[in-house]
Amino acid sequence: MVKVKVCGITNLNDALSACHSGADAVGFILYPKSKRFIKAKDVRKITSQLPPFLTKVGVFVNEDPRDVLEILSYAHLDFAQLHGDETPEECEYVGANRVIKVFRLKSEEEVEKIGPYVGKVRAILLDTYDSKVYGGTGKPFDWKVALKVKERFPEFPLILSGGLNPENVKRAVEIVKPYAVDVSSGVEAEPGVKDGEKVKAFVRNAKCF
Repeated sequence: MVKVKVCGITNLNDALSACHSGADAVGFILYPKSKRFIKAKDVRKITSQLPPFLTKVGVFVNEDPRDVLEILSYAHLDFAQLHGDETPEECEYVGANRVIKVFRLKSEEEVEKIGPYVGKVRAILLDTYDSKVYGGTGKPFDWKVALKVKERFPEFPLILSGGLNPENVKRAVEIVKPYAVDVSSGVEAEPGVKDGEKVKAFVRNAKCF
């Protein structure tokens, strides 16, 4: 069964709602330029009140790898999702078993960009390219490119993001068959605030129950 991550969490109620709705992971965006930015001290307050077995992910953009490691420890986070232009060496510094590397691919021709990261990250996440923002665009990722990535790099658990919502996630899972799906804007009432009913519907449709 596909895993579900609800990203862009900014408060405890939304984190608990995602968990109780059946989400497997929650994500916190530690990038100051994001509309869903949350400070490490506030992430720590939230993660300290979450139940066990819920995976907690910190999202970083071009952060110094040393600071990433410090924040992971301080905020009780399990994984670092590196959403910027981080090199394979920077990913490896954070820890190959703790890094989800994001690739914002524009076409099938860019799939080979993933190659240098083999053995240096735990999983890859595909998100829609936008020259102005790092993620949270609400625009669909090209599922044909996702299939190409799966074919070329079967060793990676593939996490699909980009424009997913309760209405299209079931179809995305049927076509791409990813390891997991990641949603943020698709289940929001407004940036940084989740709509509980949309979260429930998204998880239900993704997991098909």
